[in-house]
Amino acid sequence: MVVSVPHAGTATNGFESSLADSLDVRCDADLYVDELYDGSPRGAFVRARLSRFVCDLNRSPDDVPPRNTDGRGFIWMVTTTGAPALARPLGPDELAARRAIHAAYYGTLGAAIASARQKFGFAILLDGHSMPSVGRGGHADPGKARADIVPGDRMGTTCSPGLSALVGQHFRDHGLSVAFNDPYRGGFITSHHGRPQDNIHAIQVEMRRDLYMDEITFHRRPAGMRRLSQILAGLLRALDGFDPR
Repeated sequence: MVVSVPHAGTATNGFESSLADSLDVRCDADLYVDELYDGSPRGAFVRARLSRFVCDLNRSPDDVPPRNTDGRGFIWMVTTTGAPALARPLGPDELAARRAIHAAYYGTLGAAIASARQKFGFAILLDGHSMPSVGRGGHADPGKARADIVPGDRMGTTCSPGLSALVGQHFRDHGLSVAFNDPYRGGFITSHHGRPQDNIHAIQVEMRRDLYMDEITFHRRPAGMRRLSQILAGLLRALDGFDPR
């Protein structure tokens, strides 16, 4: 079992000069998701401390203009509300530094997956995220209320059907609504690593932020944090004993 949390970080660590002065890095962060998984990880737990506004680890490092057209690729030029994220264009050295961060994250994640597969014959990767409760202007579903949980398996291509079924039913059994691949099918981490034919099964899990935090103030909701932590701990225990082959 490998758990990845790429978007909970808010650190900028020397990259501040390229970011817009008005940017609040919490606005599109998956705040506290690492805490929600931290109580009971099984196997490896890989999480990023840096903000996705430094570089988005759930995107290809080649997802930049002109290939990227919406301003939210490997480098975010705007937030999901349309506010500017960058103060200026990045130079070649600055882009190279961010690509080195991406390579380090994927190197660590790849090594953990390879170790699990070597030891057990297969590996399960759960990529943990959170999402606004309602689609924003920069999303594919503006103004639409989301399900509580959105698992993404790239339309059934990145993990076994049994693993997807287990994840979906676990959340339903705890009274949460589940919508597979709507509006998130799984990002680059899921598509890059998820190869069921090679016994690597990857699934992304998005959770509505209002289940555990105030989306305006960014404050934790302690009762929601406790509840989701317990639900996720149960999911990881179930996955720890599950063979997806």
